[in-house]
Amino acid sequence: MSHHIPTRRSFLTAAVTTTSAGWLLASDQSVVANPGEFVEPARTLPVQRDADVIVCGAGPAGVTAAITAARLGARVRLFEAHGSLGGVWTSSLLGYLLDFDKPGFNVELVRHLRQRGAIRGEGMNGLTYHPEEMKLILEELCTRANVHLQLHTRVTAAYREGNRLSTIITESKSGREAWQAPVFVDTTGDGDLGAQAGCEFEIGRDQACPCQPMTMYALLVVRNLAEIATYLHGVGNDGQHVGPKAFQELLKSAGVQPSYGKASLFPISGQLVLLMANHEYGINATNAAQVTTATLHARAELHQIVKALAKLGGPWQGTEIVATPEQIGIRDGRRIRGRYIMTADDLIRGATQDDAVVRAKFPVDIHALTLEENRKSAYSNAGVKAKPYDIPIRALIARDVDGLLMAGRCISGDFISHASYRVTGNAVAMGEAAGTVAVLSAETKQLPQDIPWSITQAAIQKSRTIGEATVLE
Repeated sequence: MSHHIPTRRSFLTAAVTTTSAGWLLASDQSVVANPGEFVEPARTLPVQRDADVIVCGAGPAGVTAAITAARLGARVRLFEAHGSLGGVWTSSLLGYLLDFDKPGFNVELVRHLRQRGAIRGEGMNGLTYHPEEMKLILEELCTRANVHLQLHTRVTAAYREGNRLSTIITESKSGREAWQAPVFVDTTGDGDLGAQAGCEFEIGRDQACPCQPMTMYALLVVRNLAEIATYLHGVGNDGQHVGPKAFQELLKSAGVQPSYGKASLFPISGQLVLLMANHEYGINATNAAQVTTATLHARAELHQIVKALAKLGGPWQGTEIVATPEQIGIRDGRRIRGRYIMTADDLIRGATQDDAVVRAKFPVDIHALTLEENRKSAYSNAGVKAKPYDIPIRALIARDVDGLLMAGRCISGDFISHASYRVTGNAVAMGEAAGTVAVLSAETKQLPQDIPWSITQAAIQKSRTIGEATVLE
């Protein structure tokens, strides 16, 4: 699957007139088009050139890339479509840190959460956290690093000069705005920037959706956490999984059969718990109409489940939803073609790489692709038993467009490998590497693929040293 864009485009200025009342009215912009088509009038846009690195998407990979690059002295702009930093951690209420035992920003973030009493569990894996504290910590870290952040802003177009990405267009309440920088990082999750820039990409299994199902989580408040302890999923070094089995039986007794067969409750803070019980099947993350339908269906299901729990009475009396997320959780979007493609074979043989960004340890985790499959088995590894494996920086550098890096679940890989590396602990490590390479590329005026890995490693360590010394109020 490929996508082509023009390397140059002219814009015409849309004129306006002012009425006596002071209202601005657009002049006649009608354009002759074929029936059923509309040709949008072109217009000129002022261009901002005040950044060395532009990062699109402020999820785990993006916020890490931006902070890392800014700590290394770069002028960084970070654009986020939603109203907070953190992406799946916050806007999607994931609430659970997976494959997180990595050095660098992972360790720093857990330290900040622990200092505020906003995380549960010992060790570094399978920890739950308070999403509001996560938002605040990320905002403070970006402010401290002097990241220029703009929320409620989505990248909608990208243009090249020759083969090099030079300009992106964003949409927000401020209208359409154009931005230029020497280097860009796509951390949109769904590979929006890479696709708009003209990169080849894959989506789903066998270059088609069905993709892995989406999930909407919910934050609940219960009467007394201790009273329902036997139903809770273990966190951190507590690997007990008796709780989810008991919870699934409880749901049956309440007369509900969730769309996700392994429904679980996770302790968050105080009497606050996180409910994972929903799956939306066969949804293409790049189709807004499908995602909308999935969102409405998911929220309705969660409310039905929680009302059924509350009707059980006893320790469940008064249980209610505190919040559902603004963005349904997405596992599977575009995978942008890079200079290396992660494959199932890398996982099977435990591949090592000279330019390793991170050593990934998470197993292949393919959630059932249909409701019918889910009734038989909620997830599988497709017969692939993964050994710990390396992700090289080459998988984070776009093959088809120069000056573009990726980090997070939109990096270059096949369906099977993606089902392992897509979790947030790996995304953070990718963000560190992508942000560092972006700075070095901007400073030296070299393309990302020409930066020696040894130099990148030294710069990553410099950023980590700055992070280790960071103290938040």
